[in-house]
Amino acid sequence: MSTDQWNASLYDNKHSFVSQYGNDLVELLAPNAEERVLDLGCGTGDLTQRIHELNAIVTGVDQSANMIAEAKQKYPMIDFSVEDALHLHYRNEFDAVFSNATLHWIKEPEQVLRGIHQSLKAEGRFVAEFGGYGNVQHITDEIIYQLKRHDVAYREAQFPWYFPSVGEYTPLMEKAGFRVLFAQHFDRPTPLQGEDGLRNWIEMFGKTIFTDVADDVKESIITEVLHHLKGKLYRDGTWIADYKRLRVIGVKE
Repeated sequence: MSTDQWNASLYDNKHSFVSQYGNDLVELLAPNAEERVLDLGCGTGDLTQRIHELNAIVTGVDQSANMIAEAKQKYPMIDFSVEDALHLHYRNEFDAVFSNATLHWIKEPEQVLRGIHQSLKAEGRFVAEFGGYGNVQHITDEIIYQLKRHDVAYREAQFPWYFPSVGEYTPLMEKAGFRVLFAQHFDRPTPLQGEDGLRNWIEMFGKTIFTDVADDVKESIITEVLHHLKGKLYRDGTWIADYKRLRVIGVKE
């Protein structure tokens, strides 16, 4: 993406659940002291800091310069840099590659898996969680329906995510040279912060769906989406996003 769509402050203030839910993924990574770990798609660095606290030697990378600037400000003792996951330059450098809530943003999974594989040392491990098949489907189906209802042209290319099943993703891992140790697809209903939780979520994560949509039309569409989803996703004053996650562990062969 040519422009940096990420609002790091909004991400930290309204969507901190992304990092909070990643804490048990850090436990699954279980880094040993002095292991070299690459945090791929580190965002504003909260999980990178958790890995650092476990005495691993961690490097955080993200495509968003806004996110990296925030991460450096928050955690100046950690090595952060702007990197594109599709063009990783590392070769046999890391004991582990860790990635939380990132890989569903990359529609070229085979290329990114090759880059992760080449970044790892022999027997290095790949531990990741990201959106799986059916993730936020209630939300995205309703947005697409309302776009069409408002006579807005919609193309599949506007859909910003890649949400694979276990059966789709694990063969790609094997093709890239990983032995798959673990793969799990599971529901994670996710509370969104505040009365405007779903609106904020759409504004934060769904921007490309509204490419070239006039502001007044976009506002009308989002209002309709909120109205139609309230019966499904609003419980006791809280919006609950219909998250489905895919969690995988692989070892470089």
